[in-house]
Amino acid sequence: MLAAERKLRIVEHVRQHRVASVVALAVEFDVHEATIRRDLAELEQEGLLKRTHGGVIVEQLTHNEPPFNERSHAQLEQKMRIGKLAANLVEDGEHIIIDSGTTTLHIAKNLVHRSNLTVVTNDINVAAELRDAPGVKVTVTGGELYPSSYMLNGMFTDQVLRSLHVSKAFIGTPAIHPKHGLMHPEAQLVTAKQGMIGAAQEVIVVADETKIGKLSLHTVAPNSAIHTLITNKELPEYEAKPFRDAGINVLLA
Repeated sequence: MLAAERKLRIVEHVRQHRVASVVALAVEFDVHEATIRRDLAELEQEGLLKRTHGGVIVEQLTHNEPPFNERSHAQLEQKMRIGKLAANLVEDGEHIIIDSGTTTLHIAKNLVHRSNLTVVTNDINVAAELRDAPGVKVTVTGGELYPSSYMLNGMFTDQVLRSLHVSKAFIGTPAIHPKHGLMHPEAQLVTAKQGMIGAAQEVIVVADETKIGKLSLHTVAPNSAIHTLITNKELPEYEAKPFRDAGINVLLA
């Protein structure tokens, strides 16, 4: 069997069974395990499957974000570590953007004692977290309020972001893929994130391991637009490596 045909049949097999191990695939196609590993690596690069430890699964498509209250409790310890590490990248005197989100909120929590810092945000929770920080000037973008998440979005938000120039933007996301980049399921939220990315000299994405390798409907930005990805240390190295190979600085909290 030619390699191309075998890879097509591997994809069909995994889509039918949802998950498969390297050992099982080697037996199924009567080839060495090293051959299967090479096939899986190529299929992952093509965005068709997602490797796991010892096997492969069908890539998961993120259709929507759970409600804010549900997200705020999920992966809480990991988000706290990510937020602390992200805040350590901020220097006093900088102008930065903090995107709306449950992970980015933990960045704000670690900036309350900083000096001469300007934070632009479209998140009421982020602004409230910094309201009593004497050394932090907070600028809220304005826009339509999303009551379920305390996020501001829409035409006014986009207009403000297009007028800004900052040193760093910290972007949250429900999905980031090694081939397709930063992604989001909701079209109306894409332009604000693109505005933040366009306003920043350095783009830092914060996402716990559950967001890594996920696909979603809309591409926000290619991986070439991302300078740093901060995730948690539980992320397997084989999932971090494609982002490093793409030139992204991957930091594990």
